[in-house]
Amino acid sequence: MNYVKKNNKEKPEQIQEVLIDLEAEIPEIEATAVVSAEGFPIASALPRNVDEVRVSAITAVMLNMGERAAMEFSKGNLTRVIVHGTEGSLITLAAGENAVLTISATHEARLGILLLFAERAAKKIQDILSDN
Repeated sequence: MNYVKKNNKEKPEQIQEVLIDLEAEIPEIEATAVVSAEGFPIASALPRNVDEVRVSAITAVMLNMGERAAMEFSKGNLTRVIVHGTEGSLITLAAGENAVLTISATHEARLGILLLFAERAAKKIQDILSDN
């Protein structure tokens, strides 16, 4: 891939900084990743025991199933997928046309605040990816 440098940093490094900042703003976030719409990793801030390729594949499946469900039930264009479990939440949302931001957070995370910061981070990522 041909990445444009900005501030002497390539796009994946810039995106990684956005992810690190997001995790610093909300301590309940355990992991973040940005994945292409096809399911390929772009950048991540994951614990060592988490496989980036596996997270990317799961994100692509979540996005695909969410889009199918939204279409099947006539809910318009998909904006986000939220999965709640007993130990926490997963949020997947668009970060531009060809990228997706996925966040894993503990059950203590407040969903409203998490979504607010996630949407801001997704916008920053979209700007980085669209910057030529």
